Amino acid sequence: MPMTLEEHARNIRRNIIEAGHKAGTMHFGGSLSMADLLAYLYGEEMWCDARHPAWEERERFILSKGHCGLALYAVLCEFGFMTREELMSVDDDGGAFPSHCVRNVEHGIEVSSGSLGLGLSFGIGQALALREAGRRVYVLAGNGEANEGAFWEAAMFAGHKRVENIALILDDNGMQLDGDSAAVMPVGNWAEKFQAFGWTAAEADGHNFDSIRNAFHTLRNGKPLAIVAHTVKGKGVSFMENSPQWHHARMTEEQFQTALAEIGGKP
Repeated sequence: MPMTLEEHARNIRRNIIEAGHKAGTMHFGGSLSMADLLAYLYGEEMWCDARHPAWEERERFILSKGHCGLALYAVLCEFGFMTREELMSVDDDGGAFPSHCVRNVEHGIEVSSGSLGLGLSFGIGQALALREAGRRVYVLAGNGEANEGAFWEAAMFAGHKRVENIALILDDNGMQLDGDSAAVMPVGNWAEKFQAFGWTAAEADGHNFDSIRNAFHTLRNGKPLAIVAHTVKGKGVSFMENSPQWHHARMTEEQFQTALAEIGGKP
């Protein structure tokens, strides 16, 4: 029987914990918060094929919150774009898979990451190039990086140009490096802001697949689509949930075993 999205999400979380623990200090909290969103994208929504990763007319996924490359590696392994051995080499000295991803189309990595706030601009360019072919581009950004001015410049451009074949997924886990996002830089109502910039906006429970699916099925009305996905930082591991400590940290062996037990699934 085909695996369910719930099973894929569990495996992605396990991949995050196992590869991240081996690598050492990693961005666990923000990687875990987006696991269900990635499971839905790769398991149901987005056209991609690990057997032909570089096919010109593929749909693209752009990880804008590049510090959470661990989550991208985890989903690429789950869906066959990279091997288990490659996943477990993440952040090795001189390796091909550093903590911030480097473009590697043969492994499903569309863009090198580093500075936050730039992924949406890159995705818009890709969407414009693919518009006539009818292919979509999906950009996943974090709520913290939306503090960057470049993020809103890109949003303004996409709304004005009606780039209807791009979908932005905002992983709104309510936290960032310095703590509670509402205290660091309050944004207010995300959906209203995107609508003011000329986007169609939808909100979703980022850990409920029916809610995520409904958001993606929102009628775009010839506009770009922004999905505000409300998530929990560190979702799935109790001692990481809603804790800014786990934005970037290292697990002890005891914590590692506790995380694996809570996530479950096959070793």
